[in-house]
Amino acid sequence: MNPLIDTLILVAVAAAVVLVFWGVNFLLGPRSSGVVKETPFETGQVPLTPPGHRLTVRFYLIAILFVIFDVELIFLFPWAVVFNKLGLIGLIEMLVFIGVLFIGLFYAWKRGALEWE
Repeated sequence: MNPLIDTLILVAVAAAVVLVFWGVNFLLGPRSSGVVKETPFETGQVPLTPPGHRLTVRFYLIAILFVIFDVELIFLFPWAVVFNKLGLIGLIEMLVFIGVLFIGLFYAWKRGALEWE
C-alpha cells in the first residue's frame, strides 16, 4: 500500500476513536454541575482566600529565564555522549556555546532580572 494511504487510514481511525469516546462520554457521563464543582480549590480543601492576586512580571521573567537556560543545558548531554568523536573542534564549539550562555546570564544578572524583591 501507499504510505500516504496508511497515514490517512491511521488518522481516520484515531479520529473515529476520539469521536466514539466523546459520544459515549456525552451519552453516559454525569450531567450534574453545581456550586461545589465550579468553586476553585487548593489541594482538595476549601480556599482560605479568593484567588484574586496576580503574580508580578518578575516572576514570569525568572520563569522564562529558567526555561531558556534549562533548555540550553539539554544540549550539553548529546555533546557529552559524542565528546570523543568530536575532538578539539567539538570542544571549542561547546566552549563558545557555554560562553554565550554565560554572557546571557551575566547580562540578566547585571540588569537585575535575577533579583527577587
